[in-house]
Amino acid sequence: MRIGELAARAGVSTRSLRYYEKQGLITAGRAANGYREYAESDVRLVREIRALLNAGFSLDDTRPFVACLRAGHPAGDACPESVAVLRRRLAEIDERIRSLTRQRSEFAAQLAQAPACAMTAFEEGTDDHRDDGGLRGEGRPQRPPGTGGVLG
Repeated sequence: MRIGELAARAGVSTRSLRYYEKQGLITAGRAANGYREYAESDVRLVREIRALLNAGFSLDDTRPFVACLRAGHPAGDACPESVAVLRRRLAEIDERIRSLTRQRSEFAAQLAQAPACAMTAFEEGTDDHRDDGGLRGEGRPQRPPGTGGVLG
């Protein structure tokens, strides 16, 4: 199939396909007229690449998943190298969550120590940085101001 058809079927631009090819993630043959020719299996490879990129993986992170699919495995995460990338990314996310939780606790503690005049907008509900439920989770009641506890 030609580049335009692959782009349409995989939901990407032709520019992206050329970039993936330049990065060695996909390969194209050349027709007699010089046009790029792609295999049917490239649709799945490109979709896998896009899904991983959309999930926050880097282009380099996608390489083991692509190699796994090219090796004939039913899924990109069926190989040890792909699993290693997933584990590394999960550890990075866990660390980011811990860091953000610490930072949030520090800000909440600082806010609790703020002078009363600075707290007025926050307590009256006019502060645009208050938690409108997204941090508490669905259905959890909002704690009344001044009752302590940052998390929970």
